[in-house]
Amino acid sequence: MTHEAAGVPTTRNDEDRQDNVPQGSDDVQDVQDVRRDEAGEAAGPEDAERPEARLARAVQVAEQALIEFEIAVETFRVEVENFSRLHHQKLGPMYARLDELDALIAEARAAKTGDPEDERKAREARAVVMPMPGVDELFHDWMDTDGLSPEAAAMLTEQPVRPPKRVRPSEEARRLYRELARQAHPDLAQDEVERQRRDEFIARVNAAYGRGDVELLKELVAEWEAGPVQPPAPLSESEELYARLEWLSRRKELLTVLAKELEDGAIGSMLRMAPDDPDQLLEDIAEQLLGEVSRREAELAEMAQQ
Repeated sequence: MTHEAAGVPTTRNDEDRQDNVPQGSDDVQDVQDVRRDEAGEAAGPEDAERPEARLARAVQVAEQALIEFEIAVETFRVEVENFSRLHHQKLGPMYARLDELDALIAEARAAKTGDPEDERKAREARAVVMPMPGVDELFHDWMDTDGLSPEAAAMLTEQPVRPPKRVRPSEEARRLYRELARQAHPDLAQDEVERQRRDEFIARVNAAYGRGDVELLKELVAEWEAGPVQPPAPLSESEELYARLEWLSRRKELLTVLAKELEDGAIGSMLRMAPDDPDQLLEDIAEQLLGEVSRREAELAEMAQQ
């Protein structure tokens, strides 16, 4: 399975590794042979080994192929992420300047003509320009119009933070809480595993009671009455190996989708244009954007003189 065949992007860091990726055909043949053996078909002397051993070998080959696939995808993802960051840092201000100039030009044209269509275009151009975020957006509730929130001020001055406001639980909530606390109390555990399960469950009960959430408390009552989830029956060796192969197949499908999204994205497409020298690509784009900025500034200056 080469990177190209699986939809994995080619990166500068793994070009020399592509020809060494397992093809994935051996594991498929092994699985087919195992299924034939299990079906009772005649086997020659060369098929004398246990079916489970051959299936285990197929799993091992598939695992190695998936590892190489994941390495290729992750390598390209990191390159896309880094290039995206550089793209934003270097070209972001130029794009913002172009948007601002487009808005200014459209507004100047609308002011000159008074045409409703020009005014509509001016509003649309202005809407594209990124507005300045509000204080609450920047500080995410750490600051409001009156200054720092009490919680933020307390933390900055190393004072205890006041606990969040708690509702007063209803009578129904108190009844359910007492019932659950009696039934699931950790001291009733017979062993350490059971104590841990009860500790975790009571923590959820306490959180629900603190919020006065009657519906959640009812759900917790039903969950406790249903008892602990029983572990599934142990699988045979063959079942475990088949399950592993199925998981590897699903994982490969997900990685293929991710690789395709990375390749088809704007940044991935740009990287494919210049895989050997993406920095020069940024320089070329920056030069083009500077030219566009100069032309728009000249256009705006000409409109101002008219």
